[in-house]
Formats: sequence, C-alpha cells, structure tokens
Amino acid sequence: MVAPAEHTFPAHRIPTLRVVMTPQQVNLMGTVFGGAILSEIDLAAAIEAHKLHQGPVVTVAMDKVEFKRPIHIGDLVSFYTDVERVGTTSVTVRVTVWAERRKPPFETVPVTEALVTMVAVDEHYRKVPIRR
Repeated sequence: MVAPAEHTFPAHRIPTLRVVMTPQQVNLMGTVFGGAILSEIDLAAAIEAHKLHQGPVVTVAMDKVEFKRPIHIGDLVSFYTDVERVGTTSVTVRVTVWAERRKPPFETVPVTEALVTMVAVDEHYRKVPIRR
C-alpha cells in the first residue's frame, strides 16, 4: 500500500529552509512555540516568492495552517515550498514542514502545513505586478 503524498517524506527534494529547534523557541508545554514555526513558514514562503519576483514581497494571508504534531527541541525542521498560484501581483505558496527527530525512534514526520499569499509591493507598499 502506498502512503498518501502528504505523508511521504520528500527525500528527493532540497528544502527551501532548514532549522534546528533550540530551547529559546519552547512554549509552556515544552514543545516549540507555534509562532516560531509561523515565522519560519513566512520566511520560507518569501524565499520561494523571490524566485518569481526580485523586488519586495509582503505576506497578506496565511491560510489553512495545520499543526499536525508537536516539534521538539533538537528536531531538524525542513520547510518545503511549492508555488500553488501566481497572480498579477501575488504568489500563493504551499509550505510543508517536516521534523527529523533527534531522539528515538529517530523518525521523520510531517508536522505543519500552510498556504501563504505574498504580494509584490513598491517602496510605498503599493501592489506592483510580479516581475518574472
């Protein structure tokens, strides 16, 4: 039986961003604070958007954020990005997040996913066309 795509680690791909989680990112539950992951998701989406537009981009929406499993201190977290849609002034990027556990059973698991919409702007934060 083949596992669904969202549960298959993309070993053949290079992640857009990789981060080792540290104690500074811990919440009261002893796991990584969701806001720390949202910040990294935002950064990964911007990196992907800049492949299509060299100028400034800003985040206008983060949709369908789903925290599937906790992230622990020491986990190596990989952020994979895929362009879902390119509009006149915006880019929607799917960010899929996987954690490589550094403690037994040393598994790699999907932990978070989000759709992020970035908009190209000028120096006055007015929308501008995507420059490809």
